[in-house]
Amino acid sequence: MAIAHAARDFGTIKPPANLADAASRQRLTPAAVTSVVRLADLWRLTSTEICSLIGDVSERTWFRMKKGEWDGVLSQDSLTRISALVGIFKGLRLLFSEQLADEWIRLPNKGPLYGGRRPLDIMIEGGIPKLLQVRRHIDALRGGL
Repeated sequence: MAIAHAARDFGTIKPPANLADAASRQRLTPAAVTSVVRLADLWRLTSTEICSLIGDVSERTWFRMKKGEWDGVLSQDSLTRISALVGIFKGLRLLFSEQLADEWIRLPNKGPLYGGRRPLDIMIEGGIPKLLQVRRHIDALRGGL
């Protein structure tokens, strides 16, 4: 007996945005700025903390972003950082209650990645590599690893 398999059309899989491309960065910047402004508010980050997490953004630029008065284009580095932060935020919200999810980055963590320190401090000091490690850690927790 033959088994018929229905052809599955999952649509066209879009490759990730090319953040080295200026047009892609320009297209993605408004959404990234909106997201990171909201994230900084929910996580109660100081201007120094968020500027350190975003990378090459000065506090003056940050204040203009918050007011909606900045029309620049984020760098590849900053967009990568913001993407990691949004992924961490989303993962935490899926794992924990809203209150714990929003406080988690400020709480000391005994896990091997953190060594008793706050995830916020690890991410600020470690830049993109640590941001991505924290994101992978949160994703692993969600997957039950």
